[in-house]
Amino acid sequence: MLGRIAGLAARATGAPMAVVSIVDDDHVRLISTHGVQVTGDRSARDDPVLGDVTTAGHVDVIDADPRLSQGGFLTDHRVRFYAAAPIVTFDGHRLGAVAVLDTQSRGLSADHAAVLTDLAAVVMDQLELRQTSLDALHLERRLRDTADEARRERDQANADRGIAERDRDAIEEFATALQRTLLPPSLPRIEGLAAASYFRPISTRQIGGDFYDLFSLGGDRWAFFIGDVLGHGVDAAVVTSLIRYTLRAAALHYADPTDVLAELNSVLLREVAPRRFCTVVFGTLEPAADGAGFSVTLATGGHPPALLVSSDGGAPEAVRPQEGMLVGALTDAVFGVSSLTLRPGQILMFYTDGLIEARMDEMRFDEEALAAFVGQRAGRGLTALMDDISTLATKLDQRDDIAVLALEVADPAR
Repeated sequence: MLGRIAGLAARATGAPMAVVSIVDDDHVRLISTHGVQVTGDRSARDDPVLGDVTTAGHVDVIDADPRLSQGGFLTDHRVRFYAAAPIVTFDGHRLGAVAVLDTQSRGLSADHAAVLTDLAAVVMDQLELRQTSLDALHLERRLRDTADEARRERDQANADRGIAERDRDAIEEFATALQRTLLPPSLPRIEGLAAASYFRPISTRQIGGDFYDLFSLGGDRWAFFIGDVLGHGVDAAVVTSLIRYTLRAAALHYADPTDVLAELNSVLLREVAPRRFCTVVFGTLEPAADGAGFSVTLATGGHPPALLVSSDGGAPEAVRPQEGMLVGALTDAVFGVSSLTLRPGQILMFYTDGLIEARMDEMRFDEEALAAFVGQRAGRGLTALMDDISTLATKLDQRDDIAVLALEVADPAR
């Protein structure tokens, strides 16, 4: 999937060429290219610009500069314009860059710079997840070896018990770390809109398949999604990462949310074997034309409805398009779309089915029970509602992971 990043960067910025480079000492490896010719080992060893990883963490623009004529890959392609967003680790180490190139002198808009920055972040997410997945496989092999040894040494019961306890601790620690890579560490600040999220796995020793995100599309437009992958464990985590990457990348390319889900459907059918489907709500939002709230467009793939909560104390309204098939199950899947305006004081709450498949007092806590629970708290605001949801989740007989994503337009009267 990383191989498609250069093409996305080129199309999004209107540049004829693009590369994704990773630098290791003096070796520059091109892991994705568009519109350029590369050697058999996909490297650009001697290029002084591509090999420079000392630039600060911002988009670097070089236009009609002598550095582009010092020899190397860029000189061979007669590049006169180079703009690169650094691929940076969480601790600030620069690994390489997502760059667009042109043989003509040109500029780079703020929106195009934001696109390059987002794509560089996607590349970093994928590199980190691939490493995490390898670590998970190594951990699984070690645990299997430990279990075999424990069976052979069953006469040493006390020693076996100590090994088992250490392994359980190791599993829990690793599952928690891997789960963090699948969810955003925080939600962005949006003027006039508050956002909050909640996640509770079914087990601290098992990696869940629920996911959500909220991110900028440039300017005043934002995108968000929430969903649930079939199953748990490392395999589900790998698919979850693929879904998050695909949705983020497709959101930059397609304006219609149903096209974004169609792209995800194609990717899952093509890339995932054996087949593993998911449910997803994908949406976009931007300030309403009349300045009062936000216009929201939703596309649904087999996911539970959202709840629109008003501050007047009325019953929450279920929001879901009439159509919306599971994503990754059928080649000809159809995805419905609906639109609404989120007004001041209103909350739009999305959730995964772990919340409505749980049980309370031997009874299923279903969509109707959730709507009643939320309706009783209308008018208290987003923070109070999410606090009540988190308290509720601890009291439920949980059967699956629970994820909640909620948006609220600020009410000037409160």
